[in-house]
Amino acid sequence: MNPPNSTPTAATDYHMSPDEFRRQGHATVDWIADYLARVDSLPVASTVPPGMIRSRLPATAPQQGEPFPDLLRDVENILLPGLTHWQSPGFFGFFPANNSGPSILGELLAAGLGVQGMLWTTSPACTELESHVLDWMVDMLDLPARFKSSGAGGGVIQDSASSAVLCALLAARERATGLASNQRGCDGRLVAYTSTQAHSSVEKAVKIAGLGSDHLRQIEVDDRFAMRPERLAERIARDRAAGLTPCFVSATVGTTSSNAMDPIARLGAVCQAERLWLHVDGAMSGTAALCPEFRHIHEGLELADSYAFNPHKWMFTNFDCDCFFVADRAALIRALSILPEYLRNRATESGAVIDYRDWQVPLGRRFRALKLWFVIRHYGVTGLQHHIRRHVELARQFAGWIAESSDFELAAPAPLNLVCFRHRGGDDRNRALLEALNRTGRVFLTHTILDGRFTLRLCVGQTRTEFEHVDRAWRLIRELGSP
Repeated sequence: MNPPNSTPTAATDYHMSPDEFRRQGHATVDWIADYLARVDSLPVASTVPPGMIRSRLPATAPQQGEPFPDLLRDVENILLPGLTHWQSPGFFGFFPANNSGPSILGELLAAGLGVQGMLWTTSPACTELESHVLDWMVDMLDLPARFKSSGAGGGVIQDSASSAVLCALLAARERATGLASNQRGCDGRLVAYTSTQAHSSVEKAVKIAGLGSDHLRQIEVDDRFAMRPERLAERIARDRAAGLTPCFVSATVGTTSSNAMDPIARLGAVCQAERLWLHVDGAMSGTAALCPEFRHIHEGLELADSYAFNPHKWMFTNFDCDCFFVADRAALIRALSILPEYLRNRATESGAVIDYRDWQVPLGRRFRALKLWFVIRHYGVTGLQHHIRRHVELARQFAGWIAESSDFELAAPAPLNLVCFRHRGGDDRNRALLEALNRTGRVFLTHTILDGRFTLRLCVGQTRTEFEHVDRAWRLIRELGSP
């Protein structure tokens, strides 16, 4: 053992040397590149039974370090069979969670730098790049200028849309109570609103924020599964008459179940008249606004107090990366800021910098902006638009095949890259079809319930999905769906 204050030798310090890191880093990047090249040949969904992966792992941690090639070997032999391959071009389930070469390399560089970006002073480049790239995103999506950091608003990268809706709700709660909820807790009168089709993160947020799930109103939808503004206004009036305090509305641009588009302009008018915070969740579909022909989905967004979308869903930026914008950053900061002595510093006290710790729930934060910056600079706006348009084209082609089929029917409009459909044979037939499709290993789809009926969902959005993969899915659907 080395005596105190001595310098350990290479043989005893246990660290990976720079040369060894270089060799094993090359090997790891080679493995990832090979994986992405062969992922279409792997079964899309894992079929291992519960407990199989753990049964192949040692019961106790190793006492001595192991050669790095053994780690990659076990990734291949033990872990790979237990993975559902979200990067497979045959993955059509849930929503895209795509990545890309520049995104992976940006994540690698962020990990290597090991930046903790909680304050401007802890790494000025981490904060300033994030502010700048989020301002780029306002221009790229043609969002309202009030979401730019050059004014009263600004953007921040959250881990997910779930965190974004929670932060928006907390800001709305404090605006409605004059910060009293932060000091004394909720008074049991605050009410939030969303549609029956909204993501479950809204219900989780009202629980965490202390409103309680009984104070979340799920508003009825129309025949296109979009929230009905007149029903929202009616429910707000009823709650006010009952002595409650409406404070927050969460609308959706592209719901998870069916890609429904809530009427933002009409909902915004209700919120302005009632002085409610309007948050708009564009988790997956917001990326479509990179293309001018799809920007109609954001009509009325100038009336929103906050907006979020996920580049980690459909913009080739690996998880996690949610872009969250507010029109008034002061409202968000007032709700979330706490400044203990150990975080005090001259830059913060000057008021001239942004400290993103005040824009989120946790204190610590990673250098997420780096991978988003890499993606934007690699593809350019034109390259990103190309792939979004191609995915929408493929989804519309699939929807056309469904519409022309005598055995299948569309279950909802397909405005972008999600197609909801069902076999005309009923729920049991559709359940059996979904199970059969996913057992093939060639495709992976998921389901929802629309109008009380079991519905299949095919979402086109993976980085490497092309016509051949959608065509393969359709051939399998017809084959397995036939009597």
